[in-house]
Amino acid sequence: MKKLIVVLLFFTSIFFAQEKQRDTIFKKRVLEKTEVDFLMSYYTQDGGHAAVTGGIGTEKLTDITPTFIVALPLNDDDVLTAEVGISAYTSASSSNINPFDGNQPASPWIESSGASSKDTWVNGNFDYSHSSDDRNTILGANLSVASEYDYFSIGFGGHLSKLFNEKNTELTVKANAYIDTWNPQYPTELRSGFKAPLGYTTNYKEFEKLGRNTYSLSFSFSQILTKKMQASLFLDVVHQNGLLSTPHQRVYFADKQDFFIDNFHIADDVERLPETRFKLPIGMRLNYFINEYLTFRSYYRLYTDNWGITAHTAEIELPVKITRVFTVVPTYRYYTQTAADYFSEYNTHLSTQKFYTSDYDLSKFNSNQYGIGIRYTDIFTKFRIFKLGLKSIDLKYSNYNRSDRLKASIISGGVKFILD
Repeated sequence: MKKLIVVLLFFTSIFFAQEKQRDTIFKKRVLEKTEVDFLMSYYTQDGGHAAVTGGIGTEKLTDITPTFIVALPLNDDDVLTAEVGISAYTSASSSNINPFDGNQPASPWIESSGASSKDTWVNGNFDYSHSSDDRNTILGANLSVASEYDYFSIGFGGHLSKLFNEKNTELTVKANAYIDTWNPQYPTELRSGFKAPLGYTTNYKEFEKLGRNTYSLSFSFSQILTKKMQASLFLDVVHQNGLLSTPHQRVYFADKQDFFIDNFHIADDVERLPETRFKLPIGMRLNYFINEYLTFRSYYRLYTDNWGITAHTAEIELPVKITRVFTVVPTYRYYTQTAADYFSEYNTHLSTQKFYTSDYDLSKFNSNQYGIGIRYTDIFTKFRIFKLGLKSIDLKYSNYNRSDRLKASIISGGVKFILD
């Protein structure tokens, strides 16, 4: 009897070892090979409502943003993704933080040639994700760091995704926190040592709190409805506290005497906004596969916050497959919002108010954005550069027009490689 039990245990252990070996051998990796993305965008804009000069003045800006993303499979179940980006910009409006350091008369419509006319923003994002053996649970954590001339930010968070119903249903929860610190760059006429015109007074005082914290909790639900249709819902809950004003954005009061140097209006104060803000975006996506050549993709979002802004966003995308490897993607996006409770135009605020801003991003406006893109995809990565196989190329142009006469254009592109 003992010998029989030993024999049964022996064969049982062999059976389970073989099953475990089969699972190890045949388990599909989450990411088969290392993927490398290089992204680049060029953005340019112009307008006449610069927040730095109190709601008037040039908004000329150009920005170039190269970004590298590397997704590295650590083993069958774990993936580490690293993203590093640089944004190098020149800005006519931010140059007028100090409009008096140029070689021509100061004016909100002429950019200064000083040091504040350009800067570089650097950021890094790192994400680790682990998938369960059945690939129905994905657990991850992320860390981000960003730095610019007037602020530093560090962020961290986590995310959990669950797939049900033979992977036709997916539920995702994300939580993030961002801890920011300002290095205030006040308008030059408000700094000590500035020789102001006789009789000039101001409401200005420096901000005591220089930190800003942002906490977000996100929920998304995705469902495959039919063989051709997929829908998803999402909800974000965002809370901010701390210094939510921008220290270098000027404000002018209608009940104060105006003072000028050259053609430049000297600030009465800087933007003052509440130290808390609650945001609630709710949205949905609906994608429909019409046929092998055409797909319909739609997006809608409702946004509201406790500063008085309510906004609606609607977007349509129609990818058209013209060959086996080339796809053309036309897009259209419409956006509209109400004004924040604290917004007013140039030189119309009152000095008795507690909060005020003339930043037109917080004004009432609507916008239209038209875009066209082209995508090359080769899942077999036939074209190679050393050990890098080319998987896809994306190129897109978008034109943006806002009802306050802000106009912008952006050209963006991306190349994805697979590393053998």
